[in-house]
Amino acid sequence: MVRVRVHSQFVSLDGYSAGDYVTFDEPIGGAQALFGWFDGQGIEGIGGVDGPVTLDRALFAMWGQGIGAEIMGRKKFGPQEGPWPDDGWRGWWGEEPPFKTPCFVLTHHPRESMEFPNGTSFHFVDATAEAVLSQAVDAANGLDVRIGGGPSTIRQFLAADLIDFMHVAIVPITLGTGVSLWEGISGIEDRFTIETIGSSSGLTHQLWNRKDRG
Repeated sequence: MVRVRVHSQFVSLDGYSAGDYVTFDEPIGGAQALFGWFDGQGIEGIGGVDGPVTLDRALFAMWGQGIGAEIMGRKKFGPQEGPWPDDGWRGWWGEEPPFKTPCFVLTHHPRESMEFPNGTSFHFVDATAEAVLSQAVDAANGLDVRIGGGPSTIRQFLAADLIDFMHVAIVPITLGTGVSLWEGISGIEDRFTIETIGSSSGLTHQLWNRKDRG
């Protein structure tokens, strides 16, 4: 069974998961403090980690395991708004995006796909959550689909009841402003079993597993 998963989604104590803005100079616009807790190690498996295998790193390592495609919002790909400019932009990651799978970028301005030598491809689609998920499932070849964010995209899939698993990492800071992960979707916790565990780093990890829909 193909599962729809969210991984390593950082959330502040007051519920914010991204900054108010995204620019070329500030891709996390105002939410940098959220991501200072993550050193990037472990997302492709703990075998590549230079250091001890901690709880944090073990959970972050789930990010790429068994994933065959990703769906992301436009702001995760770049800061541009409106029709795409002819500026040669190929994403924040240069010529080596970490995904190594097909990625579907939700946008009201579709454009030609981009492909990279490491197996990553970006497909720009204007579609509902259900429709783009159908495309991603086909592209994933029997593996799972990751909803890569940002928080507005995750909310869209939660509202449509399409998410089977979420790993949320609660960071012990308050931001006061930003993009909320939870706005407008009250009561969704009733659909999930939720396990919570704290790590020595100060992060609180939550594992949300969708209850049987039957």
